[in-house]
Amino acid sequence: MATYAIGDLQGCHAELQDLLALTGFNSQRDRLWLVGDLVNRGPASLEVLRFVKGLGDRATVVLGNHDLHLVLRAEGLGRESKDDTLAPILVAPDCDELMAWLRSLPLFHVEGEYAMVHAGLLPQWSVAQALALSGEVSAALSKKKKYTDFLENMWGSKPDRWQDDLEGWDRLRVIVNAMTRMRFCSADGVMEFHAKGKPENAPSGYMPWFAVPQRASLTHTLVCGHWSALGLRMEEKLLALDTGCLWGGQLTAVRLEDRRVFQVPSRQPPGTWAD
Repeated sequence: MATYAIGDLQGCHAELQDLLALTGFNSQRDRLWLVGDLVNRGPASLEVLRFVKGLGDRATVVLGNHDLHLVLRAEGLGRESKDDTLAPILVAPDCDELMAWLRSLPLFHVEGEYAMVHAGLLPQWSVAQALALSGEVSAALSKKKKYTDFLENMWGSKPDRWQDDLEGWDRLRVIVNAMTRMRFCSADGVMEFHAKGKPENAPSGYMPWFAVPQRASLTHTLVCGHWSALGLRMEEKLLALDTGCLWGGQLTAVRLEDRRVFQVPSRQPPGTWAD
């Protein structure tokens, strides 16, 4: 049995199939870890959702910001972006079923020495604390007839830092922002949401979230995506896997058992690597 961690798909279904063929993935034996952003901006988000959902427990998935945006749009909330390619999902006969499945997925997953999140973790969060905080968001997403209250209050860039005494929507919003949107933060965990470039171009006073010295999550190797300008970055305690497939880069998988890298070229036209 092998476990393949794969970077942001964003509707790149054909490349996913190319990558699975390259790895020799066997759905009866092997497992996939998917770092979120299954959908949007790419050409085949509906096909991606149906395929991954169909894998059942052979696929472990965490939610990304685009996945949450889809859940929001399916409820008629939020604003449509000019770059959205979600329409086929929203009119599909199985849309409600797919949305219920998405809402059942966590923001954070821990297994053995590895932990997976879409964007990152604030430096003061231990893996155990982050898992508990992810559970709070999952609880909000699973409440029958009440999850739309959470969705209506989910987005926004304030508060921009964690405090243990945060409550209500502010508390959940910080958790969502850190785990699905963050790239840069200060040493004491203040998040910056505007910069999307390379780590060396961090805004003054900020650094990549994973570069904060002695962050509490160094007990595990964090598997993440979200940051296409970062590219593939493999460190002792970090596997960053978004290699910009959507933007004409590559789709990347890392086999967790031995850290072997598999990559296939994008079928998408070259573009600006953003998120």
